[in-house]
Amino acid sequence: MSYVFIVLASLLSCGGQLCQKQASDQRGRRHLFSWLALSLLLLGCAMLLWLLVLQRVPVSVAYPMLSLNFIFITLAARFIWHEPVSLRHWLGVLLIIVGITILGGAA
Repeated sequence: MSYVFIVLASLLSCGGQLCQKQASDQRGRRHLFSWLALSLLLLGCAMLLWLLVLQRVPVSVAYPMLSLNFIFITLAARFIWHEPVSLRHWLGVLLIIVGITILGGAA
């Protein structure tokens, strides 16, 4: 169950960061405060959930799992905003996945 909390905390954190990106969009200035408010809400929920994770999971396992953020943000950048992602970047994401798998299996 703790790993579900880690993934959820990471998704909430990424959601907050994506809202910040959306708030910075020049075309959506009239919605700036809505996106920033949603960002604060998501990041606040992520922080509270992260505190719960830290009570249940050793810090040496929990913190490397935050690398999930890099994966989620890369996927969002590619599929939401259609940003180009280089092969080198995808290889880095693959290495992160391998590392998380190794850490998760060892815990």
